[in-house]
Amino acid sequence: MNIDGLRQKLEARRAELLADEAATAGDRAPVELDQQSVGRLSRMDALQVQAMAEAQADRRKAELRRIDEAMARLETGEYGYCVSCGEEIAPKRLELDPAAAVCVRCASGSS
Repeated sequence: MNIDGLRQKLEARRAELLADEAATAGDRAPVELDQQSVGRLSRMDALQVQAMAEAQADRRKAELRRIDEAMARLETGEYGYCVSCGEEIAPKRLELDPAAAVCVRCASGSS
């Protein structure tokens, strides 16, 4: 398992998520209630865009949290081991998702 390569993947994904967060900040801004400049349907569209942007922001925050936790495991030497059972996480699983915290067995709920 190439730890440096996985670390680079985590750092690149983290940077990408932070850039997305900054780029979409305007979409999450409060929608003004000004019936003169924005019609009812336009306002509904703006509210829908805002709601979708907030949901995306929540998903980004969750992924950033997973990445930060994986980076912490890298620092402590616990990276690559399941946080539930302690067994090694399959290298292919980590290649697909470098932030994976659990092995396939624990992820599927099997014992």
